[in-house]
Amino acid sequence: MASRLDALCVLARDPEWLARFWAAALGREAVADGDSLLLAAAPPEIRLRFREDDVPKQGGNQVHLHLTSTSLSHQAEVVRRLLDLGARHLDVGQLPEETHVVLADPEGNELCVIGPGNTFLEGCGFLAEVACDGTAAVGRFWSAALGWPLVWDQDEETAIQSPLGGPKIAWGGPPLTAPTRRMRFELSVAGDEAAEVERLVSLGASVVSSGGGGAPYVLADPDGVVLHLLTG
Repeated sequence: MASRLDALCVLARDPEWLARFWAAALGREAVADGDSLLLAAAPPEIRLRFREDDVPKQGGNQVHLHLTSTSLSHQAEVVRRLLDLGARHLDVGQLPEETHVVLADPEGNELCVIGPGNTFLEGCGFLAEVACDGTAAVGRFWSAALGWPLVWDQDEETAIQSPLGGPKIAWGGPPLTAPTRRMRFELSVAGDEAAEVERLVSLGASVVSSGGGGAPYVLADPDGVVLHLLTG
């Protein structure tokens, strides 16, 4: 059985503050969940988890979120609301003719507010995409790992989506940024953990740490980006 995507985990110096920002941005509630704060959501929405870690922000993240808008006025409204919540404008070299607005959340994590009329993200919801740096091979790895079909595989770019719909997870191909620790995927497996680790390794993952003592298995995808495997 394929692992289930438990959450996109964001490491933060102040996870409570960051969780409050994203809860307000997405219209969700931040709830305590063990040693983390969780923005829960019913499938096919993607849950966000915030854990404390004094990890520095160095360069661009490998993962950032895309929010959608229905009109130019709605896009401007979303941007204003995010700025009021603590976001800031960010220059990453975007061109004047590009229709998305690039912001940074209160801890500097990049996010984009996509302009109206984006057919690729049509029907994906407000939090429409988890955009990642990564090779086509890693997109195919995640498709097999989660049992989510590839909905895009062209020119080194790949994307997957839950069979139920909802947000897409996409990989933009080269050039790639150096791996960072600020965001990672956390998977859960209810069955035989060792068998699931073996399956993921057969798909191209590697074992970083075997956990133990309550710690999760830490694996790396074919691009070397870490993921955590949770049990229960």
